[in-house]
Amino acid sequence: MTIMQYHSWARPQRGENDTRHVCNRFSADGEQAGEWTPRVDIREEQQRFVILADIPGVEPKDIEISTDKGLLSIKGARASEAKEENGKLTRVERSSGTFLRTFSLPDSVDAEGISAVGKHGVLEVSIPKKPQAAPRKIEVTH
Repeated sequence: MTIMQYHSWARPQRGENDTRHVCNRFSADGEQAGEWTPRVDIREEQQRFVILADIPGVEPKDIEISTDKGLLSIKGARASEAKEENGKLTRVERSSGTFLRTFSLPDSVDAEGISAVGKHGVLEVSIPKKPQAAPRKIEVTH
């Protein structure tokens, strides 16, 4: 089984962010609406699924990972570092604010065993698979 991304139909916020929210909601890769969206890679290994999320500049204390009803949510916030000193900013490309990514978990995962570690701006979420039942032969008796 594969991990499927969950898409919410969250109401867009008022003001200048409306256009960005609409574009995020219908983007080609299915990103969720948010102030910014970390890019992720998902890998399936024999014993686990791995989600790698690019979140440079986000402190571990600012990340919340939770599961509920077969969904895995990764949410957090990155503080803005853009400051004006001796003049105005001429370009701001690094996103800041809150983010949310939500994924559907297959039935084959052990949700109690999920763990996460952050290193060098990459969050690695490890989702172990449940052991599969070994096939067995059942004898028919009279």
